[in-house]
Amino acid sequence: MKWQGIYRAFMVPVHHTGMRFTSLRRFGHCSPIRSYLLSGLLMVAWAPAPAQVHVPSSSLFSKALPDLGDETDLSIAAERRLGDSIVRSLYRDPDYLDDPVLTDYVQSIWQPLLRSARARGDLRADMQEVFAWEILVSKERDVNAFALPGGYFGLYLGLVGMVQTRDELASVLGHEMSHVTQRHIARRMSKESAQTPWMIGGMILGLLAASKSNNYNAANAAIMGSQAIAIQNSLNYSRDMEREADRTGFGVTTEAGFEAQGFVAMFEKLQQASRNNDSGGFPYLRSHPLTTERIADMQGRIGMQPTAQLAADADWQALLMAARARVLSNSGVDALRLWQADVQPEALASKSPAQRAAALYGAALAAIRMRALESAKALVSRLAAVAGAPPLVERLVRLLRADIALATDDFAGAANALAAPVRPALRDDMALDRAELLLRAQVQTASGQAGLAATDLYLWVMAHPRDFNAWRSLGQAYEVQGRAIAAIRVQAQADGLQQDWSAALARLRAAQDLVRKGQWGSQGPDYIEATIVDTRAREIVQMMREQAAQQR
Repeated sequence: MKWQGIYRAFMVPVHHTGMRFTSLRRFGHCSPIRSYLLSGLLMVAWAPAPAQVHVPSSSLFSKALPDLGDETDLSIAAERRLGDSIVRSLYRDPDYLDDPVLTDYVQSIWQPLLRSARARGDLRADMQEVFAWEILVSKERDVNAFALPGGYFGLYLGLVGMVQTRDELASVLGHEMSHVTQRHIARRMSKESAQTPWMIGGMILGLLAASKSNNYNAANAAIMGSQAIAIQNSLNYSRDMEREADRTGFGVTTEAGFEAQGFVAMFEKLQQASRNNDSGGFPYLRSHPLTTERIADMQGRIGMQPTAQLAADADWQALLMAARARVLSNSGVDALRLWQADVQPEALASKSPAQRAAALYGAALAAIRMRALESAKALVSRLAAVAGAPPLVERLVRLLRADIALATDDFAGAANALAAPVRPALRDDMALDRAELLLRAQVQTASGQAGLAATDLYLWVMAHPRDFNAWRSLGQAYEVQGRAIAAIRVQAQADGLQQDWSAALARLRAAQDLVRKGQWGSQGPDYIEATIVDTRAREIVQMMREQAAQQR
C-alpha cells in the first residue's frame, strides 16, 4: 500500500496546502499527516502516507500569531508510542528506502536543524530524549514530506529530486520539525477528541472506496456525508498551527545557518507542482492554497532576488543528490536510458559545472543500475574531471567506483576505491560517514575480512544504537564469522528497531532452540550471548503483553 494509504486511513485533514501531486490522483487530495490521529482509529488499519509540504505564510512577519496554548491530553511518552505503532508499516512498505548516500545528505541538513531547535528552546529536553527524530525516505516521486507523532518524519524522493539547494530542503524539514516541537498533533487530538468515532468511520469508508474502485465521486460523498462540516470547522485552527510552524520553522532554519531564500524558492516550486498536478479532488479540504501573491509577499519581506537567478548558484551537493533521487525513484529501463542523452556534449555545453557534475553523476548511477559497467566507468572518469568540483564530488566518485567494482565481485578494487580517508571538514555528526562504513563493511564481509567489518560496525552501533541497517550488517558479519547466536541476536535487535516485535521474538526463540541443541556455530559456545538472548526475549514478551493490554 502506498505511503499515502495510512495517511488517508488515519487522519482527519487539518494541516495542508491544498496541493495535489501526480501520483496522488488515485485517492484525490492528499492532506497532511500532521492532522490529528485518533487512538480508536489506530486499531483499524496500519499503512502510511504523506502530508504535504508547507512553507511560510505571507502574513508571518507582519502580525503576531494567536496564542495556541500547550494544552494537550496526550503525554510525550504516549505520543511516541503512537508514532512507533504507525511507523512499523512504513518500515515494511516496499517504497521505504534506506540509501546510505542520501541519508548522509539529509542528515547533514537535519542535524544542524536539531541543534538550532535545541539552542532556541523549541526542542525541550523531554522531547529530545523521548521522541525518535528520525527521517524515513520513500522512493515515491510525489513532491511531499510529512510529520508523524513521536518525532518521525517522512521525505519523498520526488521532493529531494526537485530541490536545487540545501536551503530549500532545509526549509521543508525545518517546517515539519516545528509541527512536532510545537506538539500540533497532540494539541489537535485534544481539541477534536469529542468528534472521533462517527466522523472517522465515514472517512475510512470513503477512502477505502477511492482506493479500491477509483470512484472518487463515491468517496467524496461518503466523506462529505460523515464529516465535511466537522473538517471545515477545524480549518481555521489549522491555519493558526500552520502560521506557528511557519514562524518557528523559519527561525530554526535561518538560525541553523541556512538562507531564508530557500523558503521562497521552495514555495515557487510547490506552486508549480500544484498547478501542474491539481486533480480537483476533495476541494472542500483546502484551507490555504498557495498563491503567487503569497510568494511575491514573501520575496518582499526577506528581500530576496528572483528565484530564477539562483539556479546557476545552486550548491553542488543538492544537485548531485537530486540526480540520485531521480534515478532511485524512477528505475525503469527507459527512464535510466534517458540519462545518457543528458550527458552528450551538446547537452552539457550550456550547463554550469555543478549541473554538469549532476548530469554525469546521475548517468553513471543509471548505468550501474543497468549493469552497463564500462559505460559507468567512463562516466565516473568524466565526473572526476569536472573543473572546480568540491571535495564531496571526490567522495561520491570513490563510492561509485566501489559500487562498480562490487558489481563484478572485484573486492580488491572496491577496497582500493574506499581507501582514501574522509576529509574531516566534511564530517557533521552522523553525516558523510555512514555510506562509506556500510559499503566498506559489505566489501570486508564478502572478501573474508568479516572480523574487521564486525569491529567497525560494533563501534558504530554503540554510537548510533538506532541504526537498524548497521545492526543487520553486523549480523551478517557475525554469521560469516560463525557466531550463530550473536548473529541472530543482532538481527532481532534490528527487527525491534523497526517495531517488528513479532519477528524479533521469533528470531530470539530460534536462537534459544539452537542453544538447547548445542548448535553454537563454528566459534563454539557463547554463554554470554545466550544470556542476552534470554533476557531480551523476556523483555519483548512483557512489552507485547503491555501493548495488548493497552489496546483492550
